[in-house]
Amino acid sequence: MRRYEILLPLRYNDGAPVPEDLVGDVIVAVRERFGAASFETQTIRGVWQHEGQVYKDDLMRLFADVPDTQTNREWFVALKERLKRDFQQLDIWMTAHPIEVL
Repeated sequence: MRRYEILLPLRYNDGAPVPEDLVGDVIVAVRERFGAASFETQTIRGVWQHEGQVYKDDLMRLFADVPDTQTNREWFVALKERLKRDFQQLDIWMTAHPIEVL
């Protein structure tokens, strides 16, 4: 099994709020694909720098535990590209970790 974690922005890079429906659509897409999605509602704050500009983020963590297959990895890689476009981000922080479900 592999856990995919996504830090979803709650604000665009210009500071405007991301519509709640956009965040909800991502959660639904993961749930429909894998049967479950988990997320934390507390705000995760981040700060990062790109080409000399400092960005401040408000984020939420979405995660899903799925079979560790190449097909699933490719799905998440494609999702990341879609999220970058839809959330108008330079990048979306997505990580994958091997897990053992007991």
